[in-house]
Amino acid sequence: MDIQKILQKLRIDELNEMQQHAAEAILRSDGDVVLLSPTGSGKTLAYLLPLVQLLDASSDNVQALVVVPGRELALQSDTVLHNMGSGIRSASCYGGRTAMDEHRKLKDVKPQIVFGTPGRLNDHLDKDNISRYNIRWLIIDEFDKCLQMGFHQEMAKLIKSLPGLQRRILLSATNAEEIPQFVNMAKKGTLVDFLPDDEQTSERVTLYEVKSPAKDKLDTLRNLLLSFGDASSIVFLNYRDSVERVNNYLREQGFTTSYFHGGLEQKQREDELYKFSNGSTNVMVSTDLASRGLDIPDIANIIHYHMPESEDGYIHRVGRTARWDKQGKAFFIIGPEEHIPDYVEGEVVPFDVTPSYSEQPSAPKMATLYIGKGKKDKVSKGDIVGFLCKKGGLQSDEIGRIDVNDRYAYVAVKREKLQQVIRQTKGEKIKGIKTIVEPVR
Repeated sequence: MDIQKILQKLRIDELNEMQQHAAEAILRSDGDVVLLSPTGSGKTLAYLLPLVQLLDASSDNVQALVVVPGRELALQSDTVLHNMGSGIRSASCYGGRTAMDEHRKLKDVKPQIVFGTPGRLNDHLDKDNISRYNIRWLIIDEFDKCLQMGFHQEMAKLIKSLPGLQRRILLSATNAEEIPQFVNMAKKGTLVDFLPDDEQTSERVTLYEVKSPAKDKLDTLRNLLLSFGDASSIVFLNYRDSVERVNNYLREQGFTTSYFHGGLEQKQREDELYKFSNGSTNVMVSTDLASRGLDIPDIANIIHYHMPESEDGYIHRVGRTARWDKQGKAFFIIGPEEHIPDYVEGEVVPFDVTPSYSEQPSAPKMATLYIGKGKKDKVSKGDIVGFLCKKGGLQSDEIGRIDVNDRYAYVAVKREKLQQVIRQTKGEKIKGIKTIVEPVR
């Protein structure tokens, strides 16, 4: 397997130091590995690159399970593997859709790696939709969360049900209080620890305090977001109903937003996340659900509308920005009776926002198109680029991220070209098939 070719495909010049150490630990030993590294440092690639070299691409059996705490991380990890083009097949399994649909996909794809949440993986193992007898690898991403209350029984059941398990890889962005007993660290285990000593957040993140004169912080939030222009920002709140209230307010004020919490239907969550990650919205309003397991590059600003409920929650929120070698900013909006939590370390700089009643929010650079054909129609990314350039009148640099699903595709295009594309592709065919092309609102 040509690793350099994979890196070129991913547009990565070279692995960072953590990824090199992780690859060495996984490839050059036959023991368990625990990898601790900050959010955004590239842990998914750190375990996938060596793993694909160790699996048998000619086999139709599942050889590795990757356990994740939520569907978003399952989908994103699956996408990373797909984009690597390694020849290893995969599938993702999680709640919110029927297990029967997933069973059909498992039979069709015959994956060697399955990404999934603990409960759904147990369900498929119980029904023999996934054979347990050829699974040699267990990867637990965000193992601190996967082993918390609520997941603990499911994790214990999962681990006991894998008779042929040989190696385990555990990953986390925070220091673990203890390594789980089922990880054999005593004999051959390797700890790859790249968490900075006593550094709560990256030195590339600047902390700011924004005073709200009123207990209701909506106006202050509006003025703060206006000061960012079109920069990508996440607003964190602690409750689902608060997310909806703040999101509705911002949309009424003319902001283009996504919102995200655990009460949304799966498809809506995926749509909202997709629009934010491809630049079609520049503000995401969310609970702490968006603080972990989402790989979204170039988030400039983190806003604590509600104070984080714990230090661990704070670290994960701020870890959304300054990913890899980027700079980032984090803002605390402080009401009249509030203060910055005592656990926050480092200098917090006052930040004044000038009320602006006439200024309008900046529109995002991109907009999202829905195209009603996908993989099952033999439509590829290349087909979509050709269709949009030939029929829609776009240049290739006016097309952003493309995601092709089984029966439809999402494409990011320059916002100012959206109406032109809709108009020019109406009634046109892609690969000889008529299709719907419409904006995703």
